[in-house]
Amino acid sequence: MLIIPIKEGENIDRALKRFKRKFDKTGTKRALQTRKQYVKPSVKRRAQIQKAQYIQRLRDAEEI
Repeated sequence: MLIIPIKEGENIDRALKRFKRKFDKTGTKRALQTRKQYVKPSVKRRAQIQKAQYIQRLRDAEEI
């Protein structure tokens, strides 16, 4: 449970922004999205390999 103390005279929009930032850092939203539907292990592996290839291409481009 997230607790966001609101200081006296603080704008509610600012407190809401702090709440959203803290919520994003916990990773709860991302975990819910991954649990929402099943992804086959082969598809996960393929995505992981594609990500690694993309990162490697970026690093190779920097070296040149």
